[in-house]
Amino acid sequence: MFKNIFNGIKAYFGTFKLISQLGLWKYFAIPILISVVTGLSFVALAYFFSDNLGAFISQIWVWEWGAETFATISTYLGGFLILVLGLILYKHIVMALSAPFMSPVSEKVENHLLGQTEHVHRETSFRQQLLRGIRINLRNLSKELLFMIPLVILSFIPVIGIVFTILIFLIQAYYVGFGNMDYTMERHFNYKESIQFVRKNRGVAIGNGIVFVLMLFIPILGFIITLPISVVAASTETVKILEEKKLIAIKDNTSEKPKEIKE
Repeated sequence: MFKNIFNGIKAYFGTFKLISQLGLWKYFAIPILISVVTGLSFVALAYFFSDNLGAFISQIWVWEWGAETFATISTYLGGFLILVLGLILYKHIVMALSAPFMSPVSEKVENHLLGQTEHVHRETSFRQQLLRGIRINLRNLSKELLFMIPLVILSFIPVIGIVFTILIFLIQAYYVGFGNMDYTMERHFNYKESIQFVRKNRGVAIGNGIVFVLMLFIPILGFIITLPISVVAASTETVKILEEKKLIAIKDNTSEKPKEIKE
């Protein structure tokens, strides 16, 4: 597990060079626009509605003493909760809508790494890639929220709350790494096979997602560079695993793939 997490992180090294070498920046224009608009929208929501949510939270304090202090804390808490929910939604919205633009990027990375060997790929249209991206990310969002809601509450427990905060971070990293890896997997696996593959390689997903989430905290620049380099990093590592495990079907040898996936 820890080795795979490290591999997921290590895959980021050299991504800028690879993007420039393959001329991939032109593919990122629309995804970057989606990322910036979505990210700034959630920041604006936190800024403008933290007072409203804080006022609602402060109502649970029924005593007069300390009411003003609790109201101030509630305002910051309201902003924090909006940002946490916004971060969760942001990742999945951006990854889902960017799917048709990221799949060609992943394919170019794969062709670069594997050369001109004739591989069998699933042929998918722009619409199919978008629908799969939405399906994968809706699935991941629902599962992430299922874990996150109780963990966010538990994170406010003094001292031991830090453990739950770390779990929140790792869960977010896992599901964002899942989404980045799926841009490659959608050419080789169906929906269920992709889920199976990530479960067997969850460390790589976590490693990829750790860097992704951390980069989002870089003001403005995080919304611009995070998606491009994380997708390229995920693609290089996913292709490496597929090649090592012989999961990329060669023409006239397609029967091997389903057998290998389910082992």
